[in-house]
Amino acid sequence: MNTELHPAYSHRIWKWTKRFILAVVAVHLVFIAVIGICLFLLRSWNPPTTSLMLYREHVYGYRPVPVQFVPFSAIPDDIIKMVIATEDYQFYSHFGIDIEAIKRAYFINRRVGYRMFGGSTITQQISRTLFLLPKKILLRKYAEILIAIEMDLILSKERILELYLNYCEWGHGVYGIAAASRHHYRKDFRELTIDQTARLITILANPIDYSPATFGSRKFLAYRYNIIKFRYYTYLKFNNLVRRRSATAR
Repeated sequence: MNTELHPAYSHRIWKWTKRFILAVVAVHLVFIAVIGICLFLLRSWNPPTTSLMLYREHVYGYRPVPVQFVPFSAIPDDIIKMVIATEDYQFYSHFGIDIEAIKRAYFINRRVGYRMFGGSTITQQISRTLFLLPKKILLRKYAEILIAIEMDLILSKERILELYLNYCEWGHGVYGIAAASRHHYRKDFRELTIDQTARLITILANPIDYSPATFGSRKFLAYRYNIIKFRYYTYLKFNNLVRRRSATAR
């Protein structure tokens, strides 16, 4: 029995394979170019809306509160440290994605039997917020990774954090630390207590279903809150110890 393909048929398969490969490469190049232009604009431009805001407004009817943009220099150090410690402690050392965090999340989720951790970096999260939709599909995750890597190349770490803290979701139509503070605590973000800050950062994992006052009913969020407080106070104690030793040495 002759199992060899006819030369003409083989040629036709190779021809369409090459076309498919070229099409995939072309789509990637266009995508990278368009995102690159947008990211260069974002070096100094603060957009009035994001893809997530539009999605929540038109699909769920969550009318967004206008973003009160806060420059990085005005964001309290406690907020920045808590966010990094909780969401992405390798933020300053990775290139947009954290391979180890993804592996760790995969094994933890497999062990507990449900999606407890996502493994997304701060850069991936703000990439999703600005450009994509919150649909948990493989294609979106792939696009998110591409954008995050490109973002890390074009924007500074401080700018990425600035965008994250001004556009991340904190409730129905609530985006950014300034709006979150006003919405949940009726006060300026600079007046937040350590506990209030920890509670706001806790609900970043699920700001639609929970508030700083109600997340205690969810075991994972209660655990997350305790971890945030533990890491913060451990950091304070360590810093105070270093200061005392430095003062004694002088």
